[in-house]
Amino acid sequence: MNKGNLFIISGPSGSGKDTVLQKVFSLCPNIKFSISVITRDMRPGETPDGKYRFISREKFEEMIANGELLEHNVFVGNYYGTPKKYVEEQLESGFDCIVEVDVNGAAQIKEKMPDAVSIFICPPSFEVLKSRLSNRGTDSAEAVNKRLEASIGEIKRAKEFDYVVVNDNLEDAVDGFISVIKSQHLKTKNNTSAIDSIVNK
Repeated sequence: MNKGNLFIISGPSGSGKDTVLQKVFSLCPNIKFSISVITRDMRPGETPDGKYRFISREKFEEMIANGELLEHNVFVGNYYGTPKKYVEEQLESGFDCIVEVDVNGAAQIKEKMPDAVSIFICPPSFEVLKSRLSNRGTDSAEAVNKRLEASIGEIKRAKEFDYVVVNDNLEDAVDGFISVIKSQHLKTKNNTSAIDSIVNK
């Protein structure tokens, strides 16, 4: 059995990456999603079994010391990280696994796991990015400008990624994303067992 593939996903606020991922998971139910660990308090609407696992700062620092994280960062005084064990277990079991991280986390994982495939979800234009951030209606103009500045900073690093999926039309973006997954499965290194089963009959 071949190992699964690790896909690292990043994209700025306003790229629509969460919507793209939601659609991808609905179409590819066998792909696993890596849950992150985080030290901030739960927000309204979040659950203990959702996108994050909420742990103490002490426990997080213990995980860092024990080398249990693929990547970790600090944001607004809180730790965010990706546990290594779950990802490795899924890959060893033959499942593909998706890790959603920021550009710094993506670089950390790539350094530790060079075979991972990195995908950057990008808005189609500056105007669309600004419009998406502004139309959320939850932030002040000042907050929108800060988010916009941060998003531009992340987009500047998109060239570090293996693939860029431009999210102009959701259906096309999802098709592009799934095409990357399919192309990875067609690589020779992921089909050696099929080849060997024929030539070594």
